[in-house]
Amino acid sequence: MAFIALGINHKTASVDVRERVAFTPEQLVEALQQLCRITPSREAAILSTCNRSELYLEQDHPSADEVLAWLAGYHNLSLEELRACAYVHQDDAAVRHMMRVASGLDSMVLGEPQILGQMKSAYAVAREAGTVGPLLGRLFQATFSTAKTVRTDTAIGENPVSVAFAAVSLARQIFSDLHRSQALLIGAGETITLVARHLHEQGVKRIVVANRTLERASLLAEEFGAHAVLLADMPQELVNSDIVISSTASQLPILGKGAVERALKQRRHKPIFMVDIAVPRDIEPEVGELDDVYLYTVDDLHEVVAENLKSRQGAAQAAEELVGAGVEDFMQRLRELAAVDVLRAYRQQAERLRDEEVAKAQRLLQNGTAADEVLAQLARGLTNKLLHAPSVQLKKLSADGRFDALAVAQELFALDEGSDKSSQ
Repeated sequence: MAFIALGINHKTASVDVRERVAFTPEQLVEALQQLCRITPSREAAILSTCNRSELYLEQDHPSADEVLAWLAGYHNLSLEELRACAYVHQDDAAVRHMMRVASGLDSMVLGEPQILGQMKSAYAVAREAGTVGPLLGRLFQATFSTAKTVRTDTAIGENPVSVAFAAVSLARQIFSDLHRSQALLIGAGETITLVARHLHEQGVKRIVVANRTLERASLLAEEFGAHAVLLADMPQELVNSDIVISSTASQLPILGKGAVERALKQRRHKPIFMVDIAVPRDIEPEVGELDDVYLYTVDDLHEVVAENLKSRQGAAQAAEELVGAGVEDFMQRLRELAAVDVLRAYRQQAERLRDEEVAKAQRLLQNGTAADEVLAQLARGLTNKLLHAPSVQLKKLSADGRFDALAVAQELFALDEGSDKSSQ
């Protein structure tokens, strides 16, 4: 039995290679079944994201080369090209790798939480495909449990490390209750989309999306139950906005000091929190000079992100220790499972020998042999048969000079060297 974790990720392969090795959701079930059919893998799961494609396998004997050959062939890559950027982890190293991935310790953004959900999806798809059995299934459950412990017992995922999340977190520090706040988002690109998602998750009362084209603003607004307007409508919306976050591709500022001053007067100087994520800036720097305006730039946010990353790196050490404990616990349980199989086989053998001796004793009783004699013969016969195989093997081990095995046998049968003398 061997566990293998094999794949490529953002550290080892370029975007071009990662795109070519990625599996679409539609491919996964068929790919998993083919993987188990063509390679020596008895159990398999595939994790495929924008940053990594990894195969988690259970095999009788480790054969990573055959799996690499299958992976290269499946995606029409040369084996040499794939081998140059692939990594292979085996047994406890494979277990550790899976647990580190699920805990966000191997992610591009340290501690990011999405990867755990992606790994749970990979497990669900493998179960659907019928390629996860008892061993890989136990490993996934242990991995999820360890990742949960890391999330619960460390601060690795607490502090925001994206600009969008940092902007929303700053807003939460200024407005203790975002449920009563209105946000004006300027732009409709990827960063503003992330900001809208975070604000929506925080339960902001109302979100307005302002953009040069109403169609683009409407698409984003529809996703989060927001309201879409054109940039020309910003002055009216600014009056009711407690939070303003801007990220456009404009080469010139689109929100000036005068417009903000007029809005503040109408708001009776109720504070406005502003974040300008754009480069070049969307909001005139002079706006920050106004009383009742809290203006942050993308540089301010990068400082927050850097500080939070430092905090996460401090938590990562504690997380690594928890992963180490998770690996040790899982491998110990696995070793115990191996003993269970041996014990089951030994018990079956002993019960077969017992049944044979009981049947012999019953025949003797039916033939009129005295009960005392039958019981004595049953005891001798059962003892001799139970001791026969161990005796033969111990003599052979002794003849071969395997004194270490003899010491193990002494421990296994709980034998005390002085027991015979003390009983005399």
